Amino acid sequence: MSVRRVYNVSTMVLKKLMKYFHPHYLLYVFFALIFFVVAVSLYKTFFKKDKYIYAKVKVGQGLWWVSTPKPPIWFVKALKKGDVERDLVGKPVAQLLSVRYYPWISNTSQYDIYLTLKLKVSENKKTGQYSFNRSTIGIGSPIDLEFPNSQLSGTITQLQKDPFQIRPVFKTVTLEKKWAFPWEYEAIQAGDSYFDGEDKVFEIVDKKQENVYDVYSSIGNNYPIESDLRKHITLRAKIQLSQADNQLIFGEEQIIKPGKPITIATSNFIFQDYLIEAIE
Repeated sequence: MSVRRVYNVSTMVLKKLMKYFHPHYLLYVFFALIFFVVAVSLYKTFFKKDKYIYAKVKVGQGLWWVSTPKPPIWFVKALKKGDVERDLVGKPVAQLLSVRYYPWISNTSQYDIYLTLKLKVSENKKTGQYSFNRSTIGIGSPIDLEFPNSQLSGTITQLQKDPFQIRPVFKTVTLEKKWAFPWEYEAIQAGDSYFDGEDKVFEIVDKKQENVYDVYSSIGNNYPIESDLRKHITLRAKIQLSQADNQLIFGEEQIIKPGKPITIATSNFIFQDYLIEAIE
């Protein structure tokens, strides 16, 4: 076969192909785009390395400036360490690493709940911002989570790339309350403690009392009258704290220092109006 004949055959084949594809080129472009999108999605789903960061979340309405009722004990019990939220293909997007809870002193049937989480995120390289479930997140931003046994909203209080390193600070604090009722002293027992879901963070070591009377004058004369017996109560307790910016912190948010009250309850007693006298 001569070169000229081969050239003519090739030209005829090319013209036929162009004649066939020309009316259908938009259709092929459409299928090419679909193939490209599917390929990118499959790559991101199965081949691209997932990025995870670590977060601390306070359970609540989600917006930190909005006050809503605090969760009750049945909600605390529904949160299980190790729970995982998964995406449509079964990959974990959120893992519950720890659950800590502290009774709210105004209503000890309600709790402040703090979670530690491992989150699957995407990162905007230009801004350094992270997105979780297609929502931008940062300190103070709301977050919604769906675990197998519970659904919740909360506020992000901390974010970092590496796991949180827990370095507890153990102190002995002296607590004092003046003009307490006698039954209060009897109700407090050495060894009473509080477990926050992860650690025993508070334990009464010792207690002392001093009997006192309030003396005042009756109406219309100057004769002193003594009130019922009251007590000055002094307690010593072991407490687990964390340290940040030269501040000692109890229960994620309470700053502990002499002169401040402490919000805490054991299984047997609610400590109201007890002031911190000393920290050792």
